[in-house]
Amino acid sequence: MMSDPNPVDVHVGRRLRLRRMMIGMSQEKLGNALGLTFQQIQKYEKGSNRVGASRLYDLARALGVSVSYFFEDLPDTGPSQSYQPQQSDAVMECLNSVEGLTLITHFAAIEDPATRRRIVELVKTLGGEADKLNQQTH
Repeated sequence: MMSDPNPVDVHVGRRLRLRRMMIGMSQEKLGNALGLTFQQIQKYEKGSNRVGASRLYDLARALGVSVSYFFEDLPDTGPSQSYQPQQSDAVMECLNSVEGLTLITHFAAIEDPATRRRIVELVKTLGGEADKLNQQTH
């Protein structure tokens, strides 16, 4: 019987994937740098394989971040608490997608504040329309 991955392992994996994508590194290239296969990197990113301390240190060095980077924004999940998905989970999902990373990269390149505000309003409107469609189908 397989159990769900530990929420901390999932969080670390998401941060790993986010950083790897931000610097434009493939799973294969990262794996080669560490003597791993891309499949092993995939399992780390999904949280299905736990990253040990020495491996986490190696990953941090290969990705140009501190080890603490992987634990940033980690929800408090003490032993007596169960993990509750938060809105930040949806943001991380978006940032972990090629589309989300592309969107944020190009958005950051827009210098005009008025243009940025108009784009935010457009996205809010489109997001609201998606919510309405979801409510109509349920």
